[in-house]
Amino acid sequence: MLRAPVMSSVASRKAAAPAVAARVGCRRVGAMRVFAFQKASGATCDNLHDKNALQERIQKSKELLDAESAMMCYQCEQTKGGSGCTDIGVCGKTPEVAGLQDLLIYSVKGLGSLAHIARNSPAKIEDAAVNTFINGAIFSTLTNVNFADDRFLEFVTDCRRLHAQLAAKMAAAGVAVPASETAHQPWFGSMPHPLAWNSDASVPLAGVGDMLEAANKTGIKERQQVLGETLAGLQELLMYGLKGLCAYAHHAEALGHTDARVYADVQAQLHFLCSPAAADVGAVLDACFSAGATNFRVMEMLSNAHSDTFGHPVPTPVTLNPVPGKAILVTGHDMHDLHMLLEQTAGKGINVYTHGEMLPAHGYPGLKKYPHLVGHFGGAWYRQKIDFAAFPGAVAVTTNCVLDPLTAYKNNIFTINETGLSGVPHIRADAKGHKDFTPIINRALQLPGFTTESIAKMEKKKDVTVGFGHKSVLSVAPQVIEAIQDKRLEHIFLVGGCDGSEPQRKYYSKLYQFMPTNTMVLTLGCGKFRIFDQDFGTLPGTDLPRLLDMGQCNDAYSALVVATELAKVFKTDVNSLPLSLDLSWFEQKAVAVLLTLLHLGVRNIRLGPRLPAFLTPEAVGVLVDKFNLIPANVADPAADMKMMMECK
Repeated sequence: MLRAPVMSSVASRKAAAPAVAARVGCRRVGAMRVFAFQKASGATCDNLHDKNALQERIQKSKELLDAESAMMCYQCEQTKGGSGCTDIGVCGKTPEVAGLQDLLIYSVKGLGSLAHIARNSPAKIEDAAVNTFINGAIFSTLTNVNFADDRFLEFVTDCRRLHAQLAAKMAAAGVAVPASETAHQPWFGSMPHPLAWNSDASVPLAGVGDMLEAANKTGIKERQQVLGETLAGLQELLMYGLKGLCAYAHHAEALGHTDARVYADVQAQLHFLCSPAAADVGAVLDACFSAGATNFRVMEMLSNAHSDTFGHPVPTPVTLNPVPGKAILVTGHDMHDLHMLLEQTAGKGINVYTHGEMLPAHGYPGLKKYPHLVGHFGGAWYRQKIDFAAFPGAVAVTTNCVLDPLTAYKNNIFTINETGLSGVPHIRADAKGHKDFTPIINRALQLPGFTTESIAKMEKKKDVTVGFGHKSVLSVAPQVIEAIQDKRLEHIFLVGGCDGSEPQRKYYSKLYQFMPTNTMVLTLGCGKFRIFDQDFGTLPGTDLPRLLDMGQCNDAYSALVVATELAKVFKTDVNSLPLSLDLSWFEQKAVAVLLTLLHLGVRNIRLGPRLPAFLTPEAVGVLVDKFNLIPANVADPAADMKMMMECK
């Protein structure tokens, strides 16, 4: 197991913390939205299950919106203008969904605080349902996971229900919540401490109108006004890192792998964000690095969950050309769902294809053994409106990234787990975690699938190879080491992370044009799609492929294992290897991976195509000083390549 070095304290940065305002300015961002809703609905009590009425009222409220103050979201790289989405998300997220997500995170901070107090009480109270819910609820707020208003109404309602359930357990055990734990913090503005809000039965939450009114006071704008943009942004850096690691932990839990320390760490961080300590820049930075340490453990846990369940990945060629027959396309990241679907479709005459970051599934022996897992269709997530419209079968969405569907395929798409789309059928798990995919299977049988005639009109593509996990790469480590010693291998590049549609991301396609032939490239995440179908050949004088795909974004763990083992051989550290990390970020899983790399002390990381909007120049300056974090030079990839070859 890898040992992470202890990071030095950043308490010296305390002086950079802006003063917390004595008086809290309560600017109700988007208040017109709430009033518009109330005026349009004319209702005081909503039934969460009356979805038609709910959607009708939401639609009426949208007609009366004040778009200028509708929302504020800057959690992903594609945020509008590089500063924040204020009327509607670039991802398609509505102000209503954005507000409900803010409210859910606020409420989960309260539940996490209560769980932290319960765990650390003399009674040592633990609630498995609360642990699972917190990770799943946080996961649901990732970019491009869930766009369904009604699902977030359920999440918030369930959060308060579980809060009451845990509070009852504590009361029965004689555990009281100290008054200091619910003390109001200035950055919550006119809202009470989240723990107190969850516990207050008098808070009216009869329906969506009440929730939107509360949501309107829980966004980032309130915190920016009180804390300043730098500290508020660093708090968001921590929260976004938690979103990423909770997503990974939730995947692992679906495969039966959990770690009590992970639940405890997540809930301790949520508790921290509700405490006076979160007003200190140094403390928040330390918490970010601590989250990075937790994420390292989570990525290891998920890697073990995959390999224990499906075997270690092995190099495997994958066809990009469809075959005749009925078809289902599986997108997202969830190998467990793919396995269940393969089991349920066996013998039904349906071929299953992967899409996006499900491509690495073909390298796992326990998945590739199914003959009807026939290949991969399409590219990175952002092309899904093209890919899904062209796919003549059903589409199963297991996790992010998903976009609001086109009419052309809306009747063919199904969401699973924490994902959600308005008006799209959702597959729920039963009490034992089993999911019945019959609706997806039936839809696939209704649709035409691929025919010999339709395939004949398609461009033929080359196979790609996946399955270069750390076990596979380390099996040829002696050859790699010898090649480095003989100067046949001069440099290794790790180019990983997320892909997207912005023109600046062409940098990652162009970068490879300047790589000398005596270099190797390790890819992971959907950033691979920039080059995954190109022929890099083999390293001169060896039979080693120059392009090795290590898997999904969470397989950054495998890359770190390989780097650490190489460092041991050369009796140095990772920073002294002929290795450069050029990371493409998009959403919060990438934030979690970045925090892990920083926790491990990795320096000279290039990050692009743009730096996060939630990090001010002051915050970036701290990371540059400490880790030499480098913005990717998207205008001149050749210059970046020259610097990386010089280990700069």
